[in-house]
Amino acid sequence: MAVGDFEIRRCEPRDEAAVYRVCLETGDDGKDATHLFVDPLALGHIFVGPYMKLEPELAFVAEDALGVCGYVLAALDSKEFYHAYLTQWLPGIRKKHPEPAGDSSTWTRTQQIYHAYYHPEIFCPAPYGRYPSHLHIDLLPRAQGRGLGKKMMTVILKKLVKKNSPGVHLGMATTNARAERFYKKLGFDELARMGDTLYLGKTLS
Repeated sequence: MAVGDFEIRRCEPRDEAAVYRVCLETGDDGKDATHLFVDPLALGHIFVGPYMKLEPELAFVAEDALGVCGYVLAALDSKEFYHAYLTQWLPGIRKKHPEPAGDSSTWTRTQQIYHAYYHPEIFCPAPYGRYPSHLHIDLLPRAQGRGLGKKMMTVILKKLVKKNSPGVHLGMATTNARAERFYKKLGFDELARMGDTLYLGKTLS
């Protein structure tokens, strides 16, 4: 699907490095987190890698003349996805990255993420039966404010409808007012607040 200067297409294995890069360059509440991580792949092992591996049919990228500049990733059944994440994905990641030890207050951002490999925070807002799917979307600055995010959300939501999902949820930082407005314009409603994370949900017809 073409949207102006951008193309939305299925994410492919060859996109892995580019998708990891987008994750890193939007990893500080939407801002570039490159300077925060010694390991540039650390965030992606949580937020993009498992989706590309476990839910490839629900992984899409946006691309322009400069390359991949955004993605939208989803899981059809969150509980099944997280089970696979714990049993199929994380064991391999843990072999490469030992759990950090010592005083956690001295850990780097990379070490904090490594700790999350061993103690993942998994939460599915209620009622689960109405919102079993989940998704997340990230766009680099050059792809923002162009209507691309809305188009990508339309693509993934239609795909979830075709797979008979009754509803979808997502988590976002409570401080990101712009993102909250974006999602609510698309019909998402607040489901729960957990610490600094706001969960929104949308039923699908």
